Amino acid sequence: MSVLWSYALAAVGILGIYLAGRRSWVGWAVGVGAQVLWLIYALATGQPGFIVSAVAYAAVYGRNWWRWTHELTPPEATS
Repeated sequence: MSVLWSYALAAVGILGIYLAGRRSWVGWAVGVGAQVLWLIYALATGQPGFIVSAVAYAAVYGRNWWRWTHELTPPEATS
């Protein structure tokens, strides 16, 4: 597998964290998508540890994505 895969996976993951840090729910969606790519990478390279981590990270990203899009009360505006 090309070394470009590792750079692409890192870039997508960093983008997701960056967007989430800017309070965008899209960041969590990108994070889930990144884990799908990690899962493909893990299967293609035969690295079971990455499969476990991709499932765990996807669960956390998915939970946070759901919570951000289903908040009962909007965050208070700062003055």
